[in-house]
Amino acid sequence: MHLEPDSTAVVVVDMQNGFCHPDGSLYAPGSEAVIEPIGDLVDRAREAGVRIVFTRDVHPPDQFEDAHYYDEFDRWGEHVVEGSWEAEIVEELPVEAADHVVEKHTYDAFQKTEFEGWLNARGIKDLVFVGTLANVCVLHSAGSAGLRDFRPLLVEDCIGAIEDEHQEYALEHADFLFGEVVESDDLTFGSEAA
Repeated sequence: MHLEPDSTAVVVVDMQNGFCHPDGSLYAPGSEAVIEPIGDLVDRAREAGVRIVFTRDVHPPDQFEDAHYYDEFDRWGEHVVEGSWEAEIVEELPVEAADHVVEKHTYDAFQKTEFEGWLNARGIKDLVFVGTLANVCVLHSAGSAGLRDFRPLLVEDCIGAIEDEHQEYALEHADFLFGEVVESDDLTFGSEAA
């Protein structure tokens, strides 16, 4: 599958210490396992001139104090608190000056963020999703992209999960409803040879 750099972005979802590092409060080995393949894909995409977007799940300490129903701290425990080491992107995936960072406060990278406007202003139509967790922030962000008429491509070997069946469910659901599931080796960018 060949993608044009001018209309494509790689979206690296929540590859943060809290999820990907063994000392993180919501660490999953499956999240750590995809760091290297994501790095390889991001390097290829950058070299071809594809824009790279990192999402960061960040929660102010008092975010859910007045929540009526949606309370991630109640569901998951306190995690990726604003300003903490947990909230930082893992050092193996350095953010470069040209990259765009979306700070989100829910599972969905489009919910009350500037992400959609940033993409539209640059003519980006195809979104290559990698990161974690498959059945939470990746699924909800990719689904939200599809509903906004972007083309979500979920890269199977670059998406982490707590359990293998969580990843299987998320990818099957995405493939059926709103996106496409691909392998990183199946993607080429710009003048990159197929």
